[in-house]
Amino acid sequence: MSKSSNRVHGIGMTSARTRTRMIDRLVEQGITNSKVLACFEAVPRHLFVDEALGHKAYEDMSVPIGYAQTLSQPYIVARMSELVMQAPHHERVLEIGTGSGFQTCVLANLVDEVCSVERIKPLQEKARERLATLKLRNVRLKLDDGFFGWPEEAPFDVIIGTAAPHEPPKELLDQLIPDGGRLIMPIGEVDQYLTVIDKNDDELVIQKIEPVVFVPMLSGVKK
Repeated sequence: MSKSSNRVHGIGMTSARTRTRMIDRLVEQGITNSKVLACFEAVPRHLFVDEALGHKAYEDMSVPIGYAQTLSQPYIVARMSELVMQAPHHERVLEIGTGSGFQTCVLANLVDEVCSVERIKPLQEKARERLATLKLRNVRLKLDDGFFGWPEEAPFDVIIGTAAPHEPPKELLDQLIPDGGRLIMPIGEVDQYLTVIDKNDDELVIQKIEPVVFVPMLSGVKK
């Protein structure tokens, strides 16, 4: 097996056996959606961090990816993906914060179309390479300020955010489908909560899911 093939399939601390232990832990933590669990078993999470940190990819922890950003711990990515799948409609998803591309990849294996916005160009370029390696054809990437969303492609069934604003951005809520749209993201400055906001015509139903710690959502583009 070639070195590149080893890198994709994983060996040692990134092997299939290590992934199986991660799946067992996710089930213990309450993840029940079989499609989400199958994604976590199939997707080589170690590809989405620097090779030197690959052995940490399957541990119950976040992993730094540079530029003061992190790849969230497996449980959080799985929980947010499960919330996507529980939305009334989830065919088209907008992701705010491509980051390493791991959450993007998981979503691409669960829904029909993923649009993903990243504000840090070097991170986006790395994510693009990883997604191309895995031959994902239903993902489109955009370099832009995440607070703006992707209005040209709106409306979306679900919008998922991987950084925490102080309050739900109105621009993102406006880009949801009017009946049954769902926003999933951490909200808050000091005390953050993973939050689900369901949009039913002019009514917003807000649920605080659980306390979390995410990097803050920032404006602007970094090239």
